[in-house]
Amino acid sequence: MKETDNASTNGTDIGAGMELSTQMLIREALRRGYEVDVLDRADNFIRLRKGDRTEYIKQATRTSVDTYIAPLIMENKVVTKRVLADHGIRVPEGVTVGTPEEAERALPTFADKDVVVKPKSTNFGLGVQVLKRPFDTESFREAVRYAFTFDDTVMIEEFIPGREYRFLVIGDETVAVLYRVPANVTGDGKRTIAELVEEKNRDPRRGTGHVKPLEQIRLGEVEKAYLAARGLTFDSVPAEGETVYLRENSNISTGGDSIDCTDDMPDYYKEIAAKAAQAVGARICGADLIVPDLARVPGDYCVIELNFNPALHIHDFPYKGKNREVEKKVLDLLGLH
Repeated sequence: MKETDNASTNGTDIGAGMELSTQMLIREALRRGYEVDVLDRADNFIRLRKGDRTEYIKQATRTSVDTYIAPLIMENKVVTKRVLADHGIRVPEGVTVGTPEEAERALPTFADKDVVVKPKSTNFGLGVQVLKRPFDTESFREAVRYAFTFDDTVMIEEFIPGREYRFLVIGDETVAVLYRVPANVTGDGKRTIAELVEEKNRDPRRGTGHVKPLEQIRLGEVEKAYLAARGLTFDSVPAEGETVYLRENSNISTGGDSIDCTDDMPDYYKEIAAKAAQAVGARICGADLIVPDLARVPGDYCVIELNFNPALHIHDFPYKGKNREVEKKVLDLLGLH
């Protein structure tokens, strides 16, 4: 049945089966003395109450502090780029197309460039593919076809080299930063890539559906194509100590590893992320930045995406690094002390 779990408030298992970010928020709210009701477990929709104060929260970061329009701006990557550019924030150059034929006509624009093909509206890296030169026309067509399965409008952008970082902005500041490493395995000279993936997926921190700190590494068509472009298959045996990447995109949701680097990130880039969130009117936002060289301050950067429903758990339970306890920042922002 649909739930209003009044069994809730002090039970340690109230968040059972819900996304880890929501579980974290529930635990902190209980610690602060708030009554917690699960209104819809499958939708991660909860209510927090104390005295005459009530707050509704969905998926840990969809709250009353954000306007209705801010998530709509971030969901639409074309609009996001326009707004950021208008505020003097660097974004990748690209084109937007409505048909595969339009995409193919735009291809000469990107001659001798690496490109990213992605749906106009997407999250968790769904439908996104990076093509490194030299790539053939058929690979480009297939990436476009794949992107169109997620949206009826597709964006083609120049791929910006450098490390990709996730900045979590809450309120007016960046509270945590992750370096996200694409899904990968390290060879031992004996086992195949498929066997190494199976072994890495046994890590109890990995699961599916965002209920664990990390997601399982997949062996699907995207991974197969990525390896094939490098002369590898799932049955290839990497040398001892050799790192093999299975994807170009570094999303934790597709099996990537998370490395906390909050303390090492220069304030300049943290301020860029906060400025990007403010430009779209977001109070809670995940900003993805490419930074080629952290040692250069100020230096080159590019904001490639803003996320309206950023995961919290990846900052509390990174593959390597410190627990940033970001759920506390969300409740503080809501004034739930």
